[in-house]
Amino acid sequence: MSDKFKFVLFVFSAIFILGGAIMHVTSPTMASYIFAVGAAGIAVYYFTVPVKDMDFRSRRLQRFNIFAGLLCIAASVLMFVHRKEWIICLTIAAIFQLYSAFVTPKKKMD
Repeated sequence: MSDKFKFVLFVFSAIFILGGAIMHVTSPTMASYIFAVGAAGIAVYYFTVPVKDMDFRSRRLQRFNIFAGLLCIAASVLMFVHRKEWIICLTIAAIFQLYSAFVTPKKKMD
């Protein structure tokens, strides 16, 4: 996959996750499907990031992101079975993603 396509996939998946979480208040059944599509997109994005050329710290942070993607999938499964624990899974996933976003080293511009 190209980097541009992966970025677009990530953005739309994030919008679907946010929309599904917000929409859960009014229409839980439809929100579960929207959330599941977003969670699958996020997981695909994180699983396709190449880790060969990363240093140890970046690989560790990428594992946090993969775990966050799996937690999003778990949250969507919990939404389908109408359990409230999906909120906890989504919160932990958000904390992992927020942590890795702030700790990931910035690329130096040449």
